[in-house]
Amino acid sequence: MITAKTFGKLPSGDNAVLYSLVNKSGSHVDICNYGGILVSIVVPDKEGKAGDVLLGCKTVEDYIPNNGYLGALIGRVGNRIGKGRCVLNGKQLVLAQNNGENHLHGGDHGFNEKVWDARTVPGEGEDSLVLTTVSEDGEENYPGRLEVKVTYTFTDKNELKIHYEAVSDKDTLCNLTNHAYFNIGGEGGDKITGEYIQINADAFTPTDAGLIPTGEMRCVEGTPFDLRKPVRIGDRIDDKTCDQLVYGQGYDHNFCLNGTGLREAAVVTDPKSGRVMKVYTDLPGVQFYAGNCLDGTMKGKCGRVYTPRDALCLETQNYPDAVNHPEFPDAVLKAGEKYDHTTIYAFSVTD
Repeated sequence: MITAKTFGKLPSGDNAVLYSLVNKSGSHVDICNYGGILVSIVVPDKEGKAGDVLLGCKTVEDYIPNNGYLGALIGRVGNRIGKGRCVLNGKQLVLAQNNGENHLHGGDHGFNEKVWDARTVPGEGEDSLVLTTVSEDGEENYPGRLEVKVTYTFTDKNELKIHYEAVSDKDTLCNLTNHAYFNIGGEGGDKITGEYIQINADAFTPTDAGLIPTGEMRCVEGTPFDLRKPVRIGDRIDDKTCDQLVYGQGYDHNFCLNGTGLREAAVVTDPKSGRVMKVYTDLPGVQFYAGNCLDGTMKGKCGRVYTPRDALCLETQNYPDAVNHPEFPDAVLKAGEKYDHTTIYAFSVTD
């Protein structure tokens, strides 16, 4: 079942719309056409009690400005580009430096600020919301007219599928993701430091103090980044002997996922609620961000402001600053070629 209702007014004076995808068990995902924002994901715990596992706001007005990109679609290029500079086809691109001296999440006005066109698609055992937008040639100084389609699908198995598609009429950069903040114990509850995480990656990309990758793909063995077996997040996140955790104020790093194709990337488990979230993707990397910089400016549905470690993000992606590192997976979307990637967040409970 799909429902729609007004979610407040945008600065333009137009109404924002909140779409709810409700499955046969009553679990649901709520999505706003502004920013393509994932507002709520309500799924049961081990006792069968429904709870919201996503940070979000009560109205669209509370998302403006969206400090922290809560739940939003990110583009044209997610994550960072060092100093906002890169070379594409022999020509230097000069991009907004909106994160210190670096370019972050598409620039001054990224896809998180767009009002997306929305179309609902009911299905058998799953419902979908199809969002589309156009990023015109030269927008945020990126070349090419980029047509983008993102399809959110919620299934009767409590799986949220996000299908990213894009095509450009010129060679350009494209790295789409979603900036959902998960607390699978429940929004507004305990910090995520008591949750356990596993990431199927033998390597990660260390950064400089500005969180720009150095170009190295470092083995996780013997480091706090060895998450190949479940690790309680709070056990390592404040290790002051690790320069990487100091730079990020905790985990805020890209992991180089093992394997190719659609495969299991990460698992998050909350012992208290019994909830489990498994992440699948066909992208090469995932940014594990532990909500270190939630600064108390965003008031949540729980009625209080969000602060560090209230949630975590698992942003599937190409590697950060990939355009400046030929050793990383290619960041260029060629004219006429299709950007086509899928990520799945699957929710269940422990046995």
